[in-house]
Amino acid sequence: MRQVVLLGKPDTKRTHYLGRVAREAGLHVLFLDWDHWQENLPKGRIFMKIDPPVWDSCSLEQLGSLIGDYQKQLEALSRFGRLQDVKFLNTPETIATLLDKRESKRRLAAAGLAVSEELKIVQEDVLEVEQLLDIMQKQRIHQVFIKPIYGSGAAGIAAFRWQPRTKQMVLYTCAWEVPDREDKKLNKLINTKKLRRFTDSKQVLSMVERLLKLGCIVERWHAKAEYQGYSYDLRAVVQDGRMDFCLARLSKGPITNLHLNNHPLKLESLGLPQNVINDIEELCRQGMGCFSGLRSAGIDILLERGSWKPRIIEMNAQGDLLYQDIYGENVIYQRQVEMMREEAYLVHGIQGKDR
Repeated sequence: MRQVVLLGKPDTKRTHYLGRVAREAGLHVLFLDWDHWQENLPKGRIFMKIDPPVWDSCSLEQLGSLIGDYQKQLEALSRFGRLQDVKFLNTPETIATLLDKRESKRRLAAAGLAVSEELKIVQEDVLEVEQLLDIMQKQRIHQVFIKPIYGSGAAGIAAFRWQPRTKQMVLYTCAWEVPDREDKKLNKLINTKKLRRFTDSKQVLSMVERLLKLGCIVERWHAKAEYQGYSYDLRAVVQDGRMDFCLARLSKGPITNLHLNNHPLKLESLGLPQNVINDIEELCRQGMGCFSGLRSAGIDILLERGSWKPRIIEMNAQGDLLYQDIYGENVIYQRQVEMMREEAYLVHGIQGKDR
């Protein structure tokens, strides 16, 4: 028998709602806090789920160092897994791979899967804003998304539109400049929960320059499908090859994250043809197959306006928390507890609670 372990932070909705399902199912789950996990690791055979750490900082300039620290923790977990008989819901190596938007997107594209397209950029060092404008003009792409290579929850993401002929610009982003507490002459860039729209070209270019210095990928701004006057994309949670939950994220703006007061809607309420839903599910399954050691993922999908062709925007190995699910039937965590139970009582390929 394996000890089921949840590595995360106490008093989070992730811990609370998975723990609730586990208790109802009579499955004992040992909780480990990120702050002390190495001192409290159990001995013996383990099945572990890794939840993301919780960061207090909203500074975008600190995002790189925070991710770097997290990557070191994942490396330590990987070493621990090799030294002891540990199985993971999602392996540390795969979680680390999916943290890197550029690497994971290119792996999907190399497998022939439809993804939101990255602009063709020869050098992959930090872009200057003038270089970006030149690339956009040469490729005749005048609407792009700018995304930090590492990050989630719309941290540092921006939608940028530019008309070379009229010189007009607009930028949508949750990033914002605030005075630095230590040096009032400087402004630091923070992530907020409010989407802002900038149209002054000087301010737009200044913000784009600062965002690019974070280390970003730049993608084509595809026109998304619409429903009742809203554009939308989808968040699907796929586990062991099955789409357990799928939610449309409706927005009047280009950034659809639900914590920005956008509107959630169940997939079936969109009235999509069954063949489109089948295409979404198949694309998700193929995406999962590109990453070994991945059993559960949140996958963001856009449907092209007019054709409903699905494209993967990005994948998240820890994208399983959806409030619309946990406050409803809690399907996602119920399925995870089923997976945990199977692993806990799996002995020589035979399943059984009493073994």
